[in-house]
Amino acid sequence: MKTVIVAGVRTPFAKSGTVLKKFTAVELGRMAVGELVARSGVDPATVDELIYGTVVHDPHAGNIAREVGLTTLPKTVHAHTVSRACATSNQAIVAGANLIEVGQATAIIAGGAESLSHIPILVSDRLSERLVALSRAKAVGARVRTLAGIRPGDLVPKQPQIAEPTTGETMGESAERMAKANGISREDQDRWALRSHQRAAAGTDDGRLTSEIVRTYLPPDYENVVSSDNGIRSDTSLEKLSSLRPVFDRKYGTVTAGNASPLTDGGSAVLLMSEERARAEGFEILGRIRSYAFAALDPAGQLLQGPAFAAPLALERAGVTMRDIGLMEMHEAFASQVLSNLQWLDSDTFARDQLGRANRVGHPDPDRINVMGGSIAIGHPFAATGARVTTTLLNEMKRRDVGLGLVTVCAAGGMGFAMVLERV
Repeated sequence: MKTVIVAGVRTPFAKSGTVLKKFTAVELGRMAVGELVARSGVDPATVDELIYGTVVHDPHAGNIAREVGLTTLPKTVHAHTVSRACATSNQAIVAGANLIEVGQATAIIAGGAESLSHIPILVSDRLSERLVALSRAKAVGARVRTLAGIRPGDLVPKQPQIAEPTTGETMGESAERMAKANGISREDQDRWALRSHQRAAAGTDDGRLTSEIVRTYLPPDYENVVSSDNGIRSDTSLEKLSSLRPVFDRKYGTVTAGNASPLTDGGSAVLLMSEERARAEGFEILGRIRSYAFAALDPAGQLLQGPAFAAPLALERAGVTMRDIGLMEMHEAFASQVLSNLQWLDSDTFARDQLGRANRVGHPDPDRINVMGGSIAIGHPFAATGARVTTTLLNEMKRRDVGLGLVTVCAAGGMGFAMVLERV
């Protein structure tokens, strides 16, 4: 059975610490899944499974999928959690598609949520050991002795960091290194960031982006409503972006807060069905999953170049070439990452030396890539982005009557994802 996507929805994407800071990832996931059920009209009792993900896990909600599903779907609908860094909701989608295509399901909800306003803060190893000992101590004297052994330095928390465990390098440092290695200029990065904001602002103003978003009422009085992304800057300019200081290499760097995606809160979800069921029950089909591919490379190398390896494999599996792709959504972790991947895809040398291919893979004209902006402007709640770019692409393919589209996502750990979607 072929898998189709019949609906997609998301919360607003908001910079962490701003308007969505009161919501946990579970709550953001509930908003997205609940709205998806309402908009699609699917009978929630006929959903076979919820596959949902997060990247920064809440230790109090180990299976976020189940916690999201318990208040949005019948309690008999089972759920499991996935996590694949920035490609987490892509993983959720393809896991659901695989179940449908082997006949084990006909309807699955997939997606992801992230609250980077609620990052768990870890205590020191020594304090952790003392607290465990305290919980086991039964006599008052033993408890006092355990507490007396705690030193001021033990109370200093471990600072969370978006870094590779194997290399210790942050993603921003990797993006900076990639910019230097590939000759990606500061001006080109800022120009890409500017187009991201301009296109996202246009998509917000004309309602294309906001049509994907569930209106979110804010506590405590629930009178204020958020219905659009708050990271989009319609008033930015190349001059403003070029005035920002580099973050990761302050003397010679080119990666700034302006040409990188911000830390973001948000949730997303899509409804997958077997094509037979969708047609039989009269659901509008946004598109069919034609193929997908994951790829990985050494994180010590060019960390965020995974899409350059995954895209040609997905195209090959779909039986098409890049010339057949009408629209492309490429997750924008950093402008340098986008431009580096496009550079490699358009390189005969990369194709020959890294892919074993005679000719370059190529890429669509930039005017057909991220036509409503990307993560630099819209935001990047890690686990939610994959379902967001999938929904955005399918909706725009429908509006433009485009037959084939391509999604790509880079992910921590040196991983990349690509998916070919087709209108039916």
